[in-house]
Amino acid sequence: MDRDEIWQVIDDQRLSLADLFDDLSADEWQTPSLCPDWRVRDVAAHLTLAQMGALPAMVALLRARGNLDRMIRDTAVRQARLPTGEYAGLLRAMIGSRKKAPGITDLEPLIDVLVHGQDIAFPLDRARPMPAPAAAAAATRSCPWDGPSTLSGS
Repeated sequence: MDRDEIWQVIDDQRLSLADLFDDLSADEWQTPSLCPDWRVRDVAAHLTLAQMGALPAMVALLRARGNLDRMIRDTAVRQARLPTGEYAGLLRAMIGSRKKAPGITDLEPLIDVLVHGQDIAFPLDRARPMPAPAAAAAATRSCPWDGPSTLSGS
């Protein structure tokens, strides 16, 4: 996929997730997601932080004492304090922008929206189809494969 195709899928996925958010009940927001110890609400909040700028990211990383996983969790928990009615609008506001977190490629936002969309939809028993070329690009980035020798470890 080229850059424009990647960002089109990201935009499409963000829009469809925002539509899903609009349709969630209060109980569904509290449902455990596929991410251990994260509710649907926490994952949704995390997705709204995908365009965090360098300065807020650095401040959050310092708060987390340099632990990236803790920083991601802490920022999501803080964002999850917002009323759930705000998440769809925050996600829709990102559509059309190619802004991304510092130091990542265009594929990481794609991976994030595809994977976390499933983290939300699956436990809610909601269908969330993924475009095959986008899923393949995300999978290749997440787990590069150079042929059978990669699988055997040789």
